[in-house]
Amino acid sequence: MKILSAPVGAVLYVSAMLALSACSRGAASTQTAEPAPPVSVANPIAREMVDWDDFTGRFEAPQDIQVRARVGGYVQAVHFRDGQSVKKGQLLFTLDPRPAQAQYEFAQAQASLAKGDFERAEKLIEQKAISQQEYDSARAAMVQAQATERARALDVEFTRVTAPASGLVSDRRVDPGNLVAGGSSAADVLTTIVATNPIYFTFDASEATLLKYQRQARAGKAAPVRVKLQDESDFGWSGQLDFADNAMDARSGAVRLRAVIANPNNFIRPGMFGRGRVVGSGAYQALLVPDEAIANDGPGKIVYVVAKDGVVAVRPVDVGPLSGSLRVIRTGIRPDDLVVINGVQRAVPGQKVTPQQAKIEEAAPPSAAPPNAISAPPAWASPASAVPAGR
Repeated sequence: MKILSAPVGAVLYVSAMLALSACSRGAASTQTAEPAPPVSVANPIAREMVDWDDFTGRFEAPQDIQVRARVGGYVQAVHFRDGQSVKKGQLLFTLDPRPAQAQYEFAQAQASLAKGDFERAEKLIEQKAISQQEYDSARAAMVQAQATERARALDVEFTRVTAPASGLVSDRRVDPGNLVAGGSSAADVLTTIVATNPIYFTFDASEATLLKYQRQARAGKAAPVRVKLQDESDFGWSGQLDFADNAMDARSGAVRLRAVIANPNNFIRPGMFGRGRVVGSGAYQALLVPDEAIANDGPGKIVYVVAKDGVVAVRPVDVGPLSGSLRVIRTGIRPDDLVVINGVQRAVPGQKVTPQQAKIEEAAPPSAAPPNAISAPPAWASPASAVPAGR
């Protein structure tokens, strides 16, 4: 075997080391040459906002009436279609009027006879031909007969059962040919009517919420309400608070509130559930970002912003309510900040990114117009106000 001399071995060793060093530099050069990860950034949207308090409630009818016959008799005809809209005073049922008419004619004859007896008694009392007692008896008999006549006339009128209020009628509980007794039991209900325009939306609120609404009302600020149904995405039904219960529920610590909602086409029915929003603040300037741009940091919230040199920084923020798909940021960012709105998972604090300018897509929020001023606080907000004489 031929042994290499020392100088030749040294040269080979140095050459190998140089090759390894060159490879390492090449790899390092390749690693540093990788571009910073891309993220989408945008300036927050500045908008005048009004905070809304969210509630879940149920719709109730302002009037729920059980229609009964005031007199007994056979049902002669039904004058409505099940479920139709009826007006106050509209004819619903007709009972056979002949028995009531006969009773009225008999009472009419008795009243006429009693009136003639009294007129003769008046002449005789002037001639002192009868006693005062006989005169008083004749007068009482006439008054009694006239009262009976009026009662029998009402019986004839009551054979026409009319709608006591406008609203939606239910189905008929009796058909023509059936005998109804006329009374107040459940078996005597002919149908029901519910008033639905406007309709009530009732919900429970906390003591703090009630105090806030009362102070706003006394300051001359109305409390608009927006409601959406279960299958709706927009709060398209509008109304206003008009009532707060007279006491807090001691068990739940809540109070029942009520709003009056316009329902011109009777689309909303009593018993339905809805999601309601009530104006909870005055108008203020706010910054908004997409809700997905906000990350959790323990109990707090943060957003990532990108500086001019492309380095990511963390900003703790105080968030507010949702406005469509955007989240209100109360404090923590400025209008000129570039907030990471897409690619949040690639944003590492202190590391560089490649910012790509984007635009925040605005979703349609509920009306943010400030509530109109009112001349005086509503009755529910002012316990000392005068009580109206009637509804």
